[in-house]
Amino acid sequence: MSKPKALIFAPREEPADILASLRDAGLDLTFGEKAWQLPRNDHEAELAAAARDTVAMMGTSIRHTPITRRVMEEAQRLRIVAKYTVGVDDIDTDAATDLGILVCHAPTESNCFGVAESTMAMILAMLKKVVERDKDVRAGKWREPHHGTTFLGARADGYAGVTIGIVGLGRIGTRVAQLLAPWRVRVIAYDPHAEPARFLLAGVKPVDYETLLRESDVVSFHVVLTKETRFMLRDEQIALMKKSATVINTARGKVIEEAAVARAIAEGRLRGAAIDAFEEEPLPTDSPLLTLGDKVLLSPHSASFNEGGELRPGIQWAVRSVLSALAGNVPDNVYNKEVIPRWRERFGGAAAIG
Repeated sequence: MSKPKALIFAPREEPADILASLRDAGLDLTFGEKAWQLPRNDHEAELAAAARDTVAMMGTSIRHTPITRRVMEEAQRLRIVAKYTVGVDDIDTDAATDLGILVCHAPTESNCFGVAESTMAMILAMLKKVVERDKDVRAGKWREPHHGTTFLGARADGYAGVTIGIVGLGRIGTRVAQLLAPWRVRVIAYDPHAEPARFLLAGVKPVDYETLLRESDVVSFHVVLTKETRFMLRDEQIALMKKSATVINTARGKVIEEAAVARAIAEGRLRGAAIDAFEEEPLPTDSPLLTLGDKVLLSPHSASFNEGGELRPGIQWAVRSVLSALAGNVPDNVYNKEVIPRWRERFGGAAAIG
């Protein structure tokens, strides 16, 4: 009888020492094609064929060839899909739940802290007008008289009067609040799923979403992409915000409606935006965001990238999740928790992975 197979959908081969435990557990490892990661190509059929005999799938983001219902239906022995990262929006989690398949993610500190630090860099760059100042120097200008107050950044001695609104008080949102503490800004947060104690421990004031939009000078998004959070910033919500407000998105592209944000900036209804994740990636060359000059700061979905951090902790977490699931146990980082009863019916208590 052939060994049960695990498919690793990663753009590069992972560290051998981490994967050794999967091989030791009797799994035959196969690796996905790099082409699956390329944008604007449809490799669903290839992914479905590769997944057909798998009991587990794991890897980093594969948003250009998502794990669809079709892919999982082809993999009739599939027990678990484990991500190295926090986001699971490249997986049809509703389909996985219907089919009794666990979806696990990896909200590791190396990933979360990197995003929080990049968020801080974006906030400070926008408040201190770093991009505008750099642009003028490169253009041969030097404190031109006509600038008036254009280059006046927010005060460093406590950022008097500045309110930062954090949408989503999970690991990343909480870390951003912690990093903001020495700056003595006013920090408010919206998260309907967070316990009251989390706001207290983060040192932030809980508010409803409309209040956060109305009062914030900077609105920073730190939510996973769900039906609830999809396009939670559109024209209707932007109309509530200050004209001097800045939007920061280091979460997922479809949390904000880019066209609405771009229009608001162009029309003077928002001051600017700093964005790391986009509705379509790479960002299309005809995106209106590219027409706004130094009013926007753009990053290629790399907020979590840190030298020395990499994905190793996330890979280790995914491996543990796979081994746990294949032993018949429920991992502690299941994203679609509602699937657990159905999954137990199919696989719970299994003594082997065959």
